[in-house]
Amino acid sequence: MSDKKVLTTNNGAPIADNQNSRTAGPRGPVLLDDFQLIEKLAHFNRENIPERRVHAKGSGAHGTFTVTNDITQYSHASLFAKVGKQTPVFARFSTVGGERGSSDTARDPRGFSVKFYTDQGNWDIVGNNTPVFFIRDALKFPDFIHTQKRDPKTNLKDPQMMWDFWSLSPESLHQVTILFSDRGIPDGYRHMHGYGSHTYSLINEDGVRTWVKWHFRTEQGIKNIHPQKAAEMDGANPDSAQEDLFKAIEHGDYPKWRLYIQVMTEEQANNHPENPFDVTKVWSQKQYPLIEVGVMELNRNPENYFAEVEQAAFEPSNVVPGTGLSPDKMLQGRIFAYADAHRYRIGTNYQQLPINAPKCPVHNYQRDGAMRFYSPDNAPNYEPNSVDNAPKQQPQYAEPPMHVPAGTMDRHDHRVDDDYYSQPRALFNLMNPDQKQLLIDNIVGSMKNVKRDIQIRQLKHFYKVHPDYGSGIAKGLGIDVDLIKS
Repeated sequence: MSDKKVLTTNNGAPIADNQNSRTAGPRGPVLLDDFQLIEKLAHFNRENIPERRVHAKGSGAHGTFTVTNDITQYSHASLFAKVGKQTPVFARFSTVGGERGSSDTARDPRGFSVKFYTDQGNWDIVGNNTPVFFIRDALKFPDFIHTQKRDPKTNLKDPQMMWDFWSLSPESLHQVTILFSDRGIPDGYRHMHGYGSHTYSLINEDGVRTWVKWHFRTEQGIKNIHPQKAAEMDGANPDSAQEDLFKAIEHGDYPKWRLYIQVMTEEQANNHPENPFDVTKVWSQKQYPLIEVGVMELNRNPENYFAEVEQAAFEPSNVVPGTGLSPDKMLQGRIFAYADAHRYRIGTNYQQLPINAPKCPVHNYQRDGAMRFYSPDNAPNYEPNSVDNAPKQQPQYAEPPMHVPAGTMDRHDHRVDDDYYSQPRALFNLMNPDQKQLLIDNIVGSMKNVKRDIQIRQLKHFYKVHPDYGSGIAKGLGIDVDLIKS
């Protein structure tokens, strides 16, 4: 019998595959019977109290979203009903890996989340300032975030953990290239784009579903911070992004983002050479050009940070009629994980808090629980019932069926495509010489104390992206380029 330790679930059952969620076919949706995924995400959400496990350090503001272009051919959502319609919003920006007291100038993706208080319920876009992510399967999310947190023995941030994981997860190359580029440290929150990142869906009045990508493009222009300047700012004011956003709004300099979509028909998706639900990849804007939707303006600061920012709860499961989800494996995991994290961190009735409460009537049969604000008078807590005027289901709001590829229910390997390199290569080729050198210098600085075998493993990936990319980093680390060409 082997002396190797067997990976198990919490009840001691051996795990055969810790890389892939169970899905209905290779591109199909994640299955609820994947108890391994549920256990992993549920335990991860409960590891820390009381701050957010990720996106702990953040800033927020109130504002409006105004429709500027008719997209009713794609969606019957009420907030898009006509040009000029205005919807109140609350947006929260954040770093990802740091704690609540961490620096606003860390090299880290930035969370970019918006809650639309529509007249048909709250709709949330919960994304980042990058169009892609490091992983494509939610089963790996706890593992990935552990590498961004502190070593359980030393309680220190450790590049060794990051690069060990990334070098064994080549699907991360696209996001790693963005993270270590000049856009890895945005100059505050006003000067960065935002993305839904995942593929979502819109549904029109005829029940036709269209796949979409959401893009918020800053009207203030992109501004980034050089690492040396970031270190200086961190020492002088670790809350520089919070201060910049708050003061801009306080002085009437209201930041704006123009919202766009990319659209892909179901037929186009079925014939797309790449998986259109893979969050580690983007859609070509030449093939799927940006279509303007409207403008978001932030024009009011919170009156109480804890009540309005710290207790704000965003979740991709908040959809409204005319909007929808997709079979994206990471998105499907987040649908469970975010709401579960809020129930744990804030309480089961977190959606009744003023910052999270819809601005339209809410009628359901949920009752009681800690911190329950209200319950309907003289109403039952079960359904179906024969009580007059009790809430009843409305079939007209049903989504059209979502077709999934025929296939077996199994843990399908998400690393069968082999194309981890073309999109990072396209991004690298878009950079000018100064941007390429800064990217290389940033990675050298991060990898310099990582074990040599991990350096070489990762460098082989960079070299496959582009020889100049891999050899430039190898030179900075003092590694013979011949060692990474294989």
